[in-house]
Amino acid sequence: MIFASAALALVLGGPSRPPVKPAPVDTMTSTYTVGGVKVIHRRATLNTVVTNLYLLGGVRAAPPAHAGLEHFLLQVSERGTTRYPRDVLRRSMARTGSEFVIEAREDWTMVGARTTLAELDSTWAIFAERVMHPRLDSTDVEFLRGQMLAAVRQRDDSPDAVLAFAADSTTFAGHPYALSPVGTARTLTAISRADLQRYHREQFVTSRMLLVVVGNVDRATVERLVRSTLATLPAGTYAWTMPDTMETPKPDVAMVRRILPTNYLQGFYRGPPANSPDAAALRVASAVLSGRLFGEIRSKRNLTYAVSANYRDRALTSVGLYVTTTAPDTVLAIMLAEVKTLKTFPIQTEMLRPIVQQFITEYFLDNETSTAQADFLARAQLYRGDYAAGEKFVSELRAVTGADVRRVALRYFSNARWAYVGDLNKVTRDRLIAF
Repeated sequence: MIFASAALALVLGGPSRPPVKPAPVDTMTSTYTVGGVKVIHRRATLNTVVTNLYLLGGVRAAPPAHAGLEHFLLQVSERGTTRYPRDVLRRSMARTGSEFVIEAREDWTMVGARTTLAELDSTWAIFAERVMHPRLDSTDVEFLRGQMLAAVRQRDDSPDAVLAFAADSTTFAGHPYALSPVGTARTLTAISRADLQRYHREQFVTSRMLLVVVGNVDRATVERLVRSTLATLPAGTYAWTMPDTMETPKPDVAMVRRILPTNYLQGFYRGPPANSPDAAALRVASAVLSGRLFGEIRSKRNLTYAVSANYRDRALTSVGLYVTTTAPDTVLAIMLAEVKTLKTFPIQTEMLRPIVQQFITEYFLDNETSTAQADFLARAQLYRGDYAAGEKFVSELRAVTGADVRRVALRYFSNARWAYVGDLNKVTRDRLIAF
């Protein structure tokens, strides 16, 4: 997120807390349960209907040695189900003109459909069949395994992909977040067809499911569709919990030697759980820091084309420092100085208001699609315990003071863990450890 450097100036002064306005009441969204499946339903006068089914648990759902199993299983379901052989399934999907998506994340695996109201019944029948009755033919399993292994191995061709994997692995070592939601070459090779079948039989239960529907569809229709399909699955005994927090880590660095035109750096400060009172202030602090880094490193010195400090919105939050540069030692010294400045000098709360407003505007522009709204509702439900808690997002950000920003910077901006991909002769390890 890019902010004007003048708006991000650090100004000495006392922190006056802005008044907190009550969150607007959301009359278009409701929640109910259908046969054990929890549903969040937002009525919207749109031409499309978005149905996102969140299978809760993410990287905690499968054994570490089988990381990526759930994603693998759902990908194989595209090759056919009990009711729809592969070619019939493809023709049926093409006829509806609908889109099916699978996104594996640390806290859940989302499988969704995007369709029109006119095609909702037909699309839902295919969607539910893929979730409930994947064929998991041995030939299809091996075909998808080959494709997924090729995709994972191609990660080595992308410096950013290598960087992201190394950064997560070192930042969350010993924690489930260190696992890849899509698996690794080793874990995907180890998963058998029997493993997929057993996992589906044991883990595709209604207690693991959160269904979010956004579109111009009434409750009676949603209940009818769910009751005749997903609600017939076993209930299971799953209960969503926030992942365990971690002790404050010691600084560490994962370094990967590559001969590249530039060097890639990604560091993470681990933050609080997403339901912490510090979360809103940490969002603002990351935005302030991101603007400062952009102004000092790119605008003033032209040492990079990409630098940022981004808040990572997961059940366990974090702030990622990212830069690509030919002069890593020089850039790291500037980054560290900006982090120290944020910790040392108070910011006038008035100076935060244009930053917060721009952040809010850009955030909601990014979340104005039906798909993004579904994710927003799911995060609020899982991370805050109530989908309606998302409506407090704006008021919580506007309540952040300059003192809050400094406080969370002091508390969380230390002991970063870094990944570095590039020329090892151009970076000093001690500069990274200093964060």
